[in-house]
Amino acid sequence: MASQGQRPQIQPCRYKTGKTLGAGSYSVVKECVHIDTGRYFAAKVINKRLMTGREHMVRNEIAVLKRVSMGHQNILTLVDYFETMNNLYLVTELALGGELFDRICRKGSYYEADAADLIRATLSAVAYLHDHGIVHRDLKPENLLFRTPEDNADLLIADFGLSRIMDEEQFHVLTTTCGTPGYMAPEIFKKTGHGKPVDIWAIGVITYFLLCGYTPFDRESNLEEMQAILVADYSFTPLEHWRNVSPIARQFINRCLTIDPKARITAHEALQHAWINNDPSLKQGEDLLPTVKKNFNARRTLHKAIDTVRAINKLREGGSLMMDGVTSVNPRPERVDGNDVYDEGKNPAQHADGDAMVIDSRGNAAGQTTEQIREQERKVKEVVTGLWSKTAGSNRR
Repeated sequence: MASQGQRPQIQPCRYKTGKTLGAGSYSVVKECVHIDTGRYFAAKVINKRLMTGREHMVRNEIAVLKRVSMGHQNILTLVDYFETMNNLYLVTELALGGELFDRICRKGSYYEADAADLIRATLSAVAYLHDHGIVHRDLKPENLLFRTPEDNADLLIADFGLSRIMDEEQFHVLTTTCGTPGYMAPEIFKKTGHGKPVDIWAIGVITYFLLCGYTPFDRESNLEEMQAILVADYSFTPLEHWRNVSPIARQFINRCLTIDPKARITAHEALQHAWINNDPSLKQGEDLLPTVKKNFNARRTLHKAIDTVRAINKLREGGSLMMDGVTSVNPRPERVDGNDVYDEGKNPAQHADGDAMVIDSRGNAAGQTTEQIREQERKVKEVVTGLWSKTAGSNRR
């Protein structure tokens, strides 16, 4: 990294961006291709305004996360990072297997043992992060992705640790603008200090969600939701949605959703819990998919409407979710960040450490070739087409 007062070393940008994969209140994710190798990745772009004064902490954090992400099969690998005037860019492997709950809804059946397997993989990654002093702080189903469309694909934790960079002064933004606070632990709202136990609370909420299709603290407003979280006001109701869920699963959720973080189960303790540790009775349970899918689809419809309203409000406020400086498909635009600060004909990026980019050489993080992506997309289309055919057939009957 360049010393203070010295202009950072400029490195040519080796990525060409493509379609938008997703967007949030302070970031956008785009598909990108490494120009030299032709490998595909995902680039997450974070608005630097939310990190004013803490940029050095962010860079240090990302350096740690890059090392840690390469050490566990259930963590999305951080391949590279660099910055421009307005944004911080994080390049990760491209997970083409979709989000956790979308995958569940595409399955022909779904049992409690399947949910336990998913939580075991998540817990394994969380325990690894905790062992390395990293707290995720933003665990939710949307941040759990599959590496590929195959049935045996790894479940990956995405956005790991990045919520640590959010300034406490932005807390009101997190709770009012950036979506539901339903996965946050009580101590976060109390502002009494928090750490690793907040991830276990979130896993309790995710587990509840995986078993019924809705979250335990769903309320009419964020305020009511927060009030319910503070006193752990939840129950396993309505009964018809929970009658096929085992008592041991409910006991696991209760251990995670314990108000006192000191009394809450730890990640390693959770991995030893009977529900996680292949309880034989789970394999003889009822198919949960009809109930979970019905409840989830109802919830998704509601949240899509909420997201639409938020997007409209964002546009009315004059906000933008576009990536500054790399909105063009041309990998060599003449202007970056709206300023003529770089050589003409180049699309450079300031690497935070002043060094040239290094592509991770591991097979599962080296990006995908065009052929690999087309093959995976073909498999997804086949699955979706098959589902539509089954649905149409059932409707005719």
